[in-house]
Amino acid sequence: MDKSMMKGVVVGGIAMVVLGAGAVGYQTLAKPKFAEVVTAKEVFEVVVTPREQCDDVQVQKQAPVKDQNRIAGTAIGAVAGGLLGSTVGGGKGKTAATVVGAAAGGYAGNQVQKNMQRKDVTTTTERRCRTVQDKSQKLVGYNVTYRLDGKQGSVRTSFKPGPTLPVKDGQVVTTPPEPTKS
Repeated sequence: MDKSMMKGVVVGGIAMVVLGAGAVGYQTLAKPKFAEVVTAKEVFEVVVTPREQCDDVQVQKQAPVKDQNRIAGTAIGAVAGGLLGSTVGGGKGKTAATVVGAAAGGYAGNQVQKNMQRKDVTTTTERRCRTVQDKSQKLVGYNVTYRLDGKQGSVRTSFKPGPTLPVKDGQVVTTPPEPTKS
């Protein structure tokens, strides 16, 4: 091999290295650094929070009965019935009318007292509580549609994206951007 041929091989080799490095550098420079955001839709999650709700309500209950056997009503009815019966009859019939009047009056007095006791109620205020479920919506992220290298794709981000998303090694970056320091 002569010198000129050697020079040609060396110059050709150098040219190949320079062209190869330029092609690699061009590919690196040609890779997109940002993806265009097409849409960003908010994604919500329903949050259910239990809480106790209490109300004061009026409650009616039967009043405690003092005379459960209704002796007072029976006695007053018997006396009134006996007096009324004694005015009706005469002689031995008077005694029978008094006894029958006392029996009927005693029964009637008992029943009157029973009805009065049933209607005797006390009203009190009671606190009644129950668990209710409060529902709210919480923003959990954004479904983002983007365009990169002429192709459309989608990702979910935890932050609201701007008009573009950064791209690293051909992939869209979905981590929140660092806050800018003033």
